[in-house]
Parts: sequence; structure tokens; C-alpha cells
Amino acid sequence: MKYRYAMVCSSNQNRSMEAHSLFKRQGYDVSSYGTGSHVKLPGPSLREPNVYDFGTPYKQMFDDLRRKDPELYKRNGILPMLKRNIGVKSAPQRWQENAADGSFDVVLAFEEKVFDMVIEDLFNRDQALMKSVLIINLEVKDNHEEATIGARLALELCQEVEAAESWEDSIDEIVINFENNHRRKVLYNISFY
Repeated sequence: MKYRYAMVCSSNQNRSMEAHSLFKRQGYDVSSYGTGSHVKLPGPSLREPNVYDFGTPYKQMFDDLRRKDPELYKRNGILPMLKRNIGVKSAPQRWQENAADGSFDVVLAFEEKVFDMVIEDLFNRDQALMKSVLIINLEVKDNHEEATIGARLALELCQEVEAAESWEDSIDEIVINFENNHRRKVLYNISFY
């Protein structure tokens, strides 16, 4: 694979981690992040989410939720999701704090708000490298089924980017073909940092 990828959602739990897991299994150089201020997981009600700091190990979240209500968190898919995450990396990471991780060639966001935050963050960074980065938004609902579908679509889209002689010259055509084949709107931006 010729490019380095970042998968980004709000909490670095579901959509970005499903894609991270798939890309990692396929041999891609991939990392994942969230853009939120905290990591939020569903709780017993909408008004009672489980909130953690970025950097809290997935294993610690798993143990905490298993202790609180193992049946609820197994039934709603949170414990299996955390188990998958434990096998991919140790803890959720925040996009805005990733500068030390190096640069990426392609950043995939799974929500327009996240896409906008990535662009804004890159714009505000020290632009010493002046390296181009392709930022793509593939809108994916934040549920387990859609995350699985979204990860496969993201992989297909990135395979097209990988296959291009020059993604800068062919990104318009790649996106148009993808949108026509999958009836999903894709946003993209080319930034420098």
C-alpha cells in the first residue's frame, strides 16, 4: 500500500474503529481517532451516557460497563464493540492531539461535523511540511450495522485511490464513480499541512 490512512469519527469507538480494524486486516498503514471533547458510549438512557476521557483504555471501559450492567451492554453491542477495539489498539485517541503521530495521506471521516473539524484542525496546524492530504467524508450512521457497511465502502473507495496513478488528478472521477455505484454522497477536500 502506498498511502498512510487515518479513520476519524467522534469518539474513536464504532465507525473509525470498525474501519481501522478492516484496513489493518487488509495490510494498510492505518490509525484512528475521534474529534469529540470526550468519549461517549450509550448508557442506560439517552440522558445518561457513559463518558470517558480520550486515552482511557478500551479494556478499562469494557470492565467498567461489564460491572455496571453486563446484559444491557452485551445486548446493545457495546461490549462486543469494545472487545473488537481491544484487539486493534489500546485506547481511543483524539485527532486534535495526534500531531506527534506524523502525517497522513488520506483522512476518512464518517460524519460531516467530524470532516469539518479535521479540515479546521489541519488548517490551524503549523504548515511546515506543506504536504497534500486528501480528506474524505463518507456519511455513516453511528450504529454497528452501518459501521460495518461504512468500513467496507471506505475500503473500496481507498482501493480506488490506491490504484490511481495520481489521486490528485483522478479524485473527481473516483468520487463520481463511487457515488454513482453506491448512491452515497461523498465530500472531499485537499488540504496542506
